[in-house]
Amino acid sequence: MRKTLLLAAASVLALSAAAQAEVKMGVLLGFTGPIESLTPAMAAGAEMAMKEASDSGKFLGGETITSVRADSTCVDSAAATAAAERLITSDNVVSIMGADCSGVTGAVVNNVAVPNGVTSISPSATSPGLSEIKDNGLFFRTAPSDARQGEVLADVLMDNDIKSIAITYTNNDYGKGFADALSKAFTSRGGTVTIVAAHEDGKGDYSAEVGALAAAGGDALAVLGYVDQGGRGIMQSAIDTGAFDTFALGDGMIGDSLLDLPGLDSVKIMGTAAGSDSEDAAIFQKMAEDAGITGTGPYRGESYDAAALMILAMQKAGKADRASIAGNVMDIANAPGEKIGPGELAKALDLVAAGTDIDYQGATGVEFTDVGEALGSYKQLTIENGAWKTVKVR
Repeated sequence: MRKTLLLAAASVLALSAAAQAEVKMGVLLGFTGPIESLTPAMAAGAEMAMKEASDSGKFLGGETITSVRADSTCVDSAAATAAAERLITSDNVVSIMGADCSGVTGAVVNNVAVPNGVTSISPSATSPGLSEIKDNGLFFRTAPSDARQGEVLADVLMDNDIKSIAITYTNNDYGKGFADALSKAFTSRGGTVTIVAAHEDGKGDYSAEVGALAAAGGDALAVLGYVDQGGRGIMQSAIDTGAFDTFALGDGMIGDSLLDLPGLDSVKIMGTAAGSDSEDAAIFQKMAEDAGITGTGPYRGESYDAAALMILAMQKAGKADRASIAGNVMDIANAPGEKIGPGELAKALDLVAAGTDIDYQGATGVEFTDVGEALGSYKQLTIENGAWKTVKVR
């Protein structure tokens, strides 16, 4: 009888250890919707960090991290909320890498993540409004705010001798916040904004919207929309009709799927997206290529960093539970400490386990403000010979 009880106890312990050996992390991105061409590479970037930590054998004494993907749709807050609820209640994820677009990110944080005490780090939600979200210290973002991107894009326009612009934006939190930031920054630099007009995604014809923009005029059209939806439609109509021959694009438009837009070779393109040309950025690019992640879309590095920060926060806590992550993220992300670049998670895990401070730089030079968002840098981009080209980093 005693032997039977001991065997039963051993079996329970073995099952418990097996259950703890796999840590699930949610990856909540718009796998369908207006940025669906960008999100596979973003998810793969986050999963690179998970695999790197798991393969090292150093994460929490040999535990592994498994990605659980869910679709935010980018624009449907109800769908994103339901997806996040499934991740937390059914899949039992310890944290969420995401969401991606600003409106759905706010909905997920407010309605699901905070009430359940779950940390989330968005790699790409950039609305200035998210800086003031009441998140109980559970929400971070490795992407900088559009309050800054508006200033950077305004500088790009001025440096290209653009004195007046028309602005069209996707009608959501991201688009409105970005449009307000760009309009304020551009006018403060002496420029003129002729019109600021929203557009809806999912339409087959944008001739009316482009007609109104053309009537207002401007040296350039600023398109603050989505590369796989209304932003693309606006650009196509403007090119087809000759309404504008110069376009300023926000980060939501910077994707390889734009490169096949008919008539692109006849217009001037300038744009901005979070990123840098640092040595760490080059290392990450090589890592991504080696992992089979192709293209030049934005927020892959930010996704890697978001996942890595949560992994290292768990290591610092010595356990993989929801309550252990948020309190350690800022210490991992910011100085002081030994600098950690991309591909150095094994080293970082060792240092953290030994109680040594680290300053995680990662792929994107992570440094958080006091509200837990990246200061970040931006690439100024154009299109040359059918490919995106970085002009400079600002």
